[in-house]
Amino acid sequence: MKKKFGTVIMATAMACTICTSAVLATGCGNKIPDFVMPPEGFDTEAKVTINFAHTMGQDLRKVLETYIEQFQELYPNITVKNEQVGGYDDVRSTIITKINAGQQPNLAYCYPDHVAMFNQSGAVLPLNGFLPDGEYKDMTVTRADGVEESLGFTEEQKSMFIEGYWNEGYLFDDGSKMYTLPFSKSTEVLYYNKTFFEENDIKVPTTWEEMEQVCAKIKELKPECTPLGYDSEANWFITMCEQHESPYTSSDGDHFLFDNAKNREFVTTLKGWYEKGYFITQEINKAYTSNLFKNQTSYMCIGSSAGAKNQSPERVDGKYPFEVGVASIPQVHPEKPKVISQGPSICIFKQDDPQEVIASVLLAKFLTTSIGFQAQFSSVSGYVPVITTVMENETYKKNLDDANGYGNLTYLAAKVCMDQASAYYTSPAFAGSSKAREQVGYLMQAVFTETKTIDKAFKDAVDECKYAVG
Repeated sequence: MKKKFGTVIMATAMACTICTSAVLATGCGNKIPDFVMPPEGFDTEAKVTINFAHTMGQDLRKVLETYIEQFQELYPNITVKNEQVGGYDDVRSTIITKINAGQQPNLAYCYPDHVAMFNQSGAVLPLNGFLPDGEYKDMTVTRADGVEESLGFTEEQKSMFIEGYWNEGYLFDDGSKMYTLPFSKSTEVLYYNKTFFEENDIKVPTTWEEMEQVCAKIKELKPECTPLGYDSEANWFITMCEQHESPYTSSDGDHFLFDNAKNREFVTTLKGWYEKGYFITQEINKAYTSNLFKNQTSYMCIGSSAGAKNQSPERVDGKYPFEVGVASIPQVHPEKPKVISQGPSICIFKQDDPQEVIASVLLAKFLTTSIGFQAQFSSVSGYVPVITTVMENETYKKNLDDANGYGNLTYLAAKVCMDQASAYYTSPAFAGSSKAREQVGYLMQAVFTETKTIDKAFKDAVDECKYAVG
């Protein structure tokens, strides 16, 4: 039988002093107090204010605010203040400063490596107790509409999530604790000039061997073109590691494992492709390669699913010059596909007041499991919904069904993303994981443009990573 929440005796928490350095120190002796559930759970009579730090611009804020209003109608004792801080790096640096001052927000919309940094002082709440098998699984709260709601996630609610997105929450430490919830996601997809491919009887590549052959054929047909644009050198490197089942990083021990024979081999192969003029990357191009694709100076582009609208060419005399196709990226082992999962998640911070923590969990659950919110947020942002039940939204389902390679690329890309849900992977998150990502991107650029030998590029990348983490 579930426990219903009535009036609560507030639990007191000891004050805590956090390191005052600009970056949180791993060895900080004073930890933020762990969350302790009040004896009677959530007090629906006590006024609670929670702060949500995020990067959302005006259009996304409108969607967010609409659903926050709905949430506050269900929980009238909770006031939600949502604060647009800037970009993701601004959110990270602002929150680190606030944690050092003991003034962390209640929730943040951010990336896993940022969460790893926040948690160096134990500031982030493990969500395990609020999961279907957690210690609070039998606790409920009665909403203003009279519905008795589980305090945490039910098994049914958990099953709504795309499994790969849900599992991202366990990327940290030894993988036993869940620190984030998926909020909005993206991946990489292959955009291709479908009209050109059909006119020249070119098969969409499903493996990297086929990609090499397709690039060679396009180069024969259009010698002046660059067949493929790849928008992220870092993603390419990390994905090749995953597809080759070759080490990249580890969350513990020796973090930086990417300097190995297999990785040097594929970078050498890609360098050969570059020398033949088969591809160009965003950093080498000094701009997103979607511009080359839209202008038909390239015929394929591997880029973010969230940027699908940027792959659509301008209409000429009211007509699109070509149809865009969207497909999964090529694989090393098609029978074991691996595609990178990206996009922000949401984390909850520990607080002195346990009522704020519970209110934050209720909000996070409401937003991530709301079919309406996920559908609207995806439509406006271009991100992929994190729950499969979004298909119950008639408008969103119709947009997916009507998706085409002309003016409806956002939904066409989302359709591919949802079809390949079982292929998603994520890399370990730790303080310094973003440095590894940055350095393998630099490594690829340096090798392709011959500013460094392969040996030096790999050695320098590892050295920079180790220096960054001390």
